[in-house]
Amino acid sequence: MSKNLFSLIISDLRAAKNRDPAARSYFEIFFAYSGFHATLIHRICHFLWGIKLKFLARFISNLSRILTSIEIHPAAKIGYGFFIDHGAGLVIGETSKIGSNVTIYQQATLGGLTPSVDSESQRNIKRHPTICDNVIVGSGAQILGPVIIGKNSRIGANAVVLKDIPENITYVGIPARKIESKNLNEEFNAYGISKGKIDDPNKKSINALYKEIFTLNQKIKELKKQINQNYKIPHAEIKIDNPKKK
Repeated sequence: MSKNLFSLIISDLRAAKNRDPAARSYFEIFFAYSGFHATLIHRICHFLWGIKLKFLARFISNLSRILTSIEIHPAAKIGYGFFIDHGAGLVIGETSKIGSNVTIYQQATLGGLTPSVDSESQRNIKRHPTICDNVIVGSGAQILGPVIIGKNSRIGANAVVLKDIPENITYVGIPARKIESKNLNEEFNAYGISKGKIDDPNKKSINALYKEIFTLNQKIKELKKQINQNYKIPHAEIKIDNPKKK
């Protein structure tokens, strides 16, 4: 178990080095990155949780939250190569499950939908998200409920996700909706923003309305022209006498 824990920690160090251009060395990451500190302490707390030392795990986890401003429940399962960039305000709930090579930015939440409503019925059931491999969750994103975020997907900054997300797709907005750009590879995209054209469905709808209004205006102009041609009334000629001739 200790060997597995050590390999997880090494993978987290490598993830930070590979995904953050500001990271100059492993030494700097180990001593100066609060996101790595939160992950490291969580690895230890999760081990303690697994051997039934739950109070100790929660106590140490709470100290970590005070030191790093990152809250990760000891029961949350996190795979290899996990990277928290910046991280302040990040919350990861108890039944969350995170795959390998996942990146999450600050102020994101992996939470439940209605944790305060009938809490007793929600104990010991899956109520938090499952994040599959190679996912990026942008800053401020809210992923709520036992939803599944598919492999290689991207959740844009401040998106609110309330339903399952398929693989290789970027979702943005409130509520989150997909955009046309697909992530056909596993390259890293900071803050969940993919390269290429991003077609917002709302933008499409607005453009369609503009086109329809333009078409209607053209038809109205044509009708007016036809009416004027078919029912044209000649203007009466008005003669004005020149007073100088009198």
